[in-house]
Amino acid sequence: INNSRLYLAVFSAVLGNFNFGYSLVYPSPVLPKLTSPDADPRLRMDPNQAAWFGSIYSLGAAAGGLGAMLLNDLIGRKMSIMMSAVPSTAGYTLMGGAVNLSMLHAGRFLTGVAGGMTAASIPVYISEISHKKVRGALGSCPQITAVFGTLTLYALGLVVPWRWLAVAGSVPAVLMVVLLVFMPSSPRRLLSLGQEQKAEKALRWLRGSNYNTSIELNAIQHSINTQVKVTWAQLGKPIYYRPILISVGMRFLQQMTGITPILVYMEPIFAKSNVSLEPRYDAAIVGAVRLLSVAVAASLMDKAGRKALLYTSSMLMFLSSLTLTMISHTTPCPAVNITAPAPNSELGNTLQASQETALSFVPLISTVVFIFGYAMGWGPITWLLMSEVLPLVARGVASGLCVTVSWVTAFVLTHVFTLLVDAYGLYVPYLMFTVVCVFCLLFNAVCIPETRKRSLEEIENYFRTGRTFTIRQNHPSVVSS
Repeated sequence: INNSRLYLAVFSAVLGNFNFGYSLVYPSPVLPKLTSPDADPRLRMDPNQAAWFGSIYSLGAAAGGLGAMLLNDLIGRKMSIMMSAVPSTAGYTLMGGAVNLSMLHAGRFLTGVAGGMTAASIPVYISEISHKKVRGALGSCPQITAVFGTLTLYALGLVVPWRWLAVAGSVPAVLMVVLLVFMPSSPRRLLSLGQEQKAEKALRWLRGSNYNTSIELNAIQHSINTQVKVTWAQLGKPIYYRPILISVGMRFLQQMTGITPILVYMEPIFAKSNVSLEPRYDAAIVGAVRLLSVAVAASLMDKAGRKALLYTSSMLMFLSSLTLTMISHTTPCPAVNITAPAPNSELGNTLQASQETALSFVPLISTVVFIFGYAMGWGPITWLLMSEVLPLVARGVASGLCVTVSWVTAFVLTHVFTLLVDAYGLYVPYLMFTVVCVFCLLFNAVCIPETRKRSLEEIENYFRTGRTFTIRQNHPSVVSS
């Protein structure tokens, strides 16, 4: 197998995820400028308008997920990814040239539509073109590039005016379209359309000229032949409802951990946490750590396994969110008079200043650990498992459903987050995120199967038979190994 062209195809596709990560956190450096007294009066935002600017992206992403439910099966995964460049470019153009709040909100909504489309289409496309030996690592690429897009936005936000941030965001979308024109469609998609020669050509392009495509094509074809159009009555069968419920549950819990409001409002959160560094530098540090942790997860995905990484991820998020809950509690602690001896008052003041400086870094360190934990497990693995466990016959529609549920949850949480912080401070949302991390641990233990080094056909057999990945030749409706 020669995977060099496969890597090129994956890179071309995940440029859409780069754009997704970039556009998701666009408000972080922009809101402080648009809510300041020095902002253009036509664009100045009050707290309610700022909340809408931060959260309306998620509504657009939900709409994009719904659109992908139709487009994935209507025009294919590759074309769906390419189509996302249209709302993305239009949205950035509106925000870059905005002269009123309506243009800002409309542009933010359109970039959300593009994000929802790519989130529903790219993981499925990658899983269907990848060989099972590298599917775990490649399945984490959408999350890695999304994180890299986030870090790029944070870094550019240090030096680039907010309008030019919008202009820069349109570049990856255009590059993605240009590269994808030369990439093949999914062999599974082509076989489902009866285009055997094109499927063989696409698979050989992806695997190399010396690869024997017949075995893999026969397995895919047999899997397609055993599929029937799903009716509402058939959704009651475990082979359909279990993987869909697992995927939906993971996407719901992923958002309920609070990752979206934390990323979107990172600079305002650090401003409220009284961290010693400037909030914009804190955000850049967190972005860099997030990129590092996703890279670590990618290297461990096919070695440690999905469930082990999810356990580690849940525990790190739980411990860090619990720490953030405790330090953000508004109940004052009894003061310790360390400056009581008059002769040592200068030493006491120095110690007190050192203590306050050290404590001021606790929110930053805890947030870094939270992001590290999320990016090691519940970030990339949720995307990967969604593309692995969903049944082929319902994959296009079900992936769109998962993305829609995810972004509706993100919209509600992102909008409510600002209201909770204004009313109660950071304590209440952090406490809620801590409780959700416990549910993440339990969900991983009870519901999620280990899919490491399993083919998509073996994973499908797991849900068909109940508890086994082994494909038996005498089974009437599964492919033989």
